[in-house]
Amino acid sequence: FPLRLFPLREHGMNWRAKPLTCQEIQAFRKSKEVMQRFVRAYQLMLRFYGIILINEETGELKRAENWAERFQNLNRFSHNNLRITRILKCLGEMGYEHYQVHLVKFFLTETLVKETLPNVKRSALDYFLFTIRSKWKRRELVHYAWRHFKPQGSFVWGPRDKLLKYR
Repeated sequence: FPLRLFPLREHGMNWRAKPLTCQEIQAFRKSKEVMQRFVRAYQLMLRFYGIILINEETGELKRAENWAERFQNLNRFSHNNLRITRILKCLGEMGYEHYQVHLVKFFLTETLVKETLPNVKRSALDYFLFTIRSKWKRRELVHYAWRHFKPQGSFVWGPRDKLLKYR
């Protein structure tokens, strides 16, 4: 069976790839070597998208030098959005929730604040945001998205009354 770079406990587009089991996830998480390889694979994919992991401990990200060229690719080919969703889900499975939060916030900033990735905006709001496991971190990111969404009255990813009262 084919192996996946970012395996999940659900079927993906490749019907031949078997979903991960909870036992496999636990075994992966216990292996220092597997986890180091996972972080290297994450860094490889980030570079492909024009992003650099600047702090392995925190998960902090920044644009790579070739970001403009790579962002053109992200804007042109929507299949990348499925891969990013998969990576985000896998980060959660592997215990890298802090990486998830930074990656989602990076895409929210690029789509809503800097407006460099207009064709990624829907995926960032509809899918990336909701891969975040922590209810509090997810709420924080939904609020961040709402604050930067234009027009704010058209924001449908959270109840307006709660967004207004947040914090």
